[in-house]
Amino acid sequence: MLFDPLPSHLEQNIRKLLAQGEDTLLTANSDMTEDGAYDERWLVVTNQRVLTFSPNGTKQKPLLEVSLKEIKEAKTEALVGGGCVEIRTDKKSISILHYSNSLADKFSEVVRGIQQLSKGEELRLSTDHPKTRCDNCGRRLPEKDGICPACIKRSTVFLRIMSFLKPYWKSVAVMSAVTLVGTLVNLLPPFITKHIMDDVIVPIGGVVLTTSQRLTTLVWLVVVLLGVRVLASLSEVSHGRLAASIGNRVTADIRAAVFRCVERLSLAFHSKRETGAILSRVSRDTERLQDFLIEGLPYIIIEILMMTGILAFLFYMSWELTLWVLIPTPILVIGGHWFWKKMRPMWKRAWGKFDKLHAHINENLSGIRVVKAFAQEDREIVKFNRHNRAAMIAGIQADRIEPGFWAAMSFAGSIGMLLLWLLGGNHVIREEISLGTLIAFQGYMWMLYGPLEWLSQVNQWMTRAFTSAERIFELMDTVPESYDVEDAIPLPEMKGKVEFKDVEFGYDKSKPVLQGVNLTVEPGEMIGLVGKSGAGKTTMINLVCRFFEVDNGVLEIDSIDIKKVRLEDLRGKIGLVLQESFLFNGSIMENIAYAKPEATFEEIVEAAKIANAHHFILAKPDGYDTIVGERGNKLSGGEKQRISIARAILHDPQILILDEATSSVDIETEKQIQEAISRLVKGRTTFAIAHRLSTLRNADRLVVLDEGKIVEVGSHAELMENKGIFYNLVQMYQDISEAVAYTE
Repeated sequence: MLFDPLPSHLEQNIRKLLAQGEDTLLTANSDMTEDGAYDERWLVVTNQRVLTFSPNGTKQKPLLEVSLKEIKEAKTEALVGGGCVEIRTDKKSISILHYSNSLADKFSEVVRGIQQLSKGEELRLSTDHPKTRCDNCGRRLPEKDGICPACIKRSTVFLRIMSFLKPYWKSVAVMSAVTLVGTLVNLLPPFITKHIMDDVIVPIGGVVLTTSQRLTTLVWLVVVLLGVRVLASLSEVSHGRLAASIGNRVTADIRAAVFRCVERLSLAFHSKRETGAILSRVSRDTERLQDFLIEGLPYIIIEILMMTGILAFLFYMSWELTLWVLIPTPILVIGGHWFWKKMRPMWKRAWGKFDKLHAHINENLSGIRVVKAFAQEDREIVKFNRHNRAAMIAGIQADRIEPGFWAAMSFAGSIGMLLLWLLGGNHVIREEISLGTLIAFQGYMWMLYGPLEWLSQVNQWMTRAFTSAERIFELMDTVPESYDVEDAIPLPEMKGKVEFKDVEFGYDKSKPVLQGVNLTVEPGEMIGLVGKSGAGKTTMINLVCRFFEVDNGVLEIDSIDIKKVRLEDLRGKIGLVLQESFLFNGSIMENIAYAKPEATFEEIVEAAKIANAHHFILAKPDGYDTIVGERGNKLSGGEKQRISIARAILHDPQILILDEATSSVDIETEKQIQEAISRLVKGRTTFAIAHRLSTLRNADRLVVLDEGKIVEVGSHAELMENKGIFYNLVQMYQDISEAVAYTE
């Protein structure tokens, strides 16, 4: 198993060093030397030895080698900014390799591999460790398994973003026309001003106009200028409205597409991702993309068109003068690039400080009761002042540079204007250009310098938007659950027979949770799953629901491999009652009918009666229309659980999953829930997990799990008589219950 492929020259050298019958099993690349300097080191594990190498040189010997037979223990040791791989033999402990924190996950797996091989076990490792550096350029990623901004193919991303504009191509065409018209109109005022100066105020040429003619011409030119301004305003309003409409519609489409993909992704995907990270892609990344589509892209297009038009007018009026007045342009562009490059880390640092300040305020206000209870107000004020001062200093450091930058940019722009007055005035005096041309030059120069100062930020702007777009597309391109596999077998009627045949499974394939599980559950049979925490009880349920696929072996439903059953049919015949009943922020009626939206009110009431929920629902002011609140926070735990049972009853599943359905409730509530469950399980294949083992007395069989294996199967009475693991668990729970009762 190669974590990192060896360089060709190093691979050739290692082959020469291997003894007969010795094979390379594991190779991994580190980024630090034994002295703590950043450089490459290679760890190579064969079926006989552990070796380390430096990649430099061609005829090299290992820096260190240890026989696998001598290794008693392998572990990672945390150091400042990184860690090391440490091996212990009978004689001593040896630090064989150092690495930075970015490689910590990888070398944890490497160490596990060394331990497995030293014990003569099969090598079973996971290569699915988080990626912290870009595979292409080696840069550190902004987040684990994230997108490298430097390696994004902008053209590909841009074309994909543009593909979402296809449904709105007519609006896009109109907006493009409006943008072009607006750009041309905005270029006219300096040119009209030139004619006002040259034709009216200071006439040039052989034609001499009377005072009356000059006044008439002035009025008409001013009217034209007014019309231009009105048209420019109208085009700006039209462009803004069209951009807002198109941008919001496109981002709404992208947001909807992302949400559809997220809903279709497997539970295995969701279990490996933080909810906040997924939510960030659905919300924050689409917002960034929306900002780019509404403000960024139109701004870039307009400014490019404006600068092109301005330069065309300037060169048309006087190419020589244009070249002179453009001298400050490199200063503006380079200065802007330096400024934004300098400011980005400073703003990032300042935002980080303000984030910590806001987090402290939020935490303090959320825990204000605790603060008051322990009279720690002064202590919290001191902590707030510390965060507040840090945010203030970071803000000052970031903000104090900005005035100097804008002053410098203004000064650089004024140099161009000074050159314009000096050289342009000289041309006017020599009658090489007209005064109107000089005034027009001045107007165009102010229009040109502004966008130039922002050009260097455009790259950052686009990078941020395209990174967000790439993160969104990465989520959309993730392979969803196989709802519509072509060869899937429909299962409209399910009997409920479940068979585990040599099933092996691990959320991380290198760490199996279930090992060689064999179990046959007949239709209508109630099975109680028993075992310590982490034994594999919930994992078995997850496999039955096909939230995860088995790694080895076969799991069958009604003698059909569960992988071949149509997912919609399978999930449609399974009901879940979990330890923490999740209710949506709606009415009680809507939550009961969640799995069967077309259910009648009478059916909902009947399900609630069977679940012992009808009476407490009627006691609510709004009855079945009572809003339960976010996650059902307006109801007690027992009430939520009974609504969850009513939901499962209305769903009418053939296979029922009860995962700690009566935990964390009082005795009276538990009795009501047990009565409801006893009605619910009749005629259904049921898998039940419970901390209170006494609640599983009615199960047809109890399956006892230990370290991912089935170790005992039988009725409650049979297992108690055998005095095995189940008997010991019951005794332990009884001792705990007695101790709790005694303290009460």
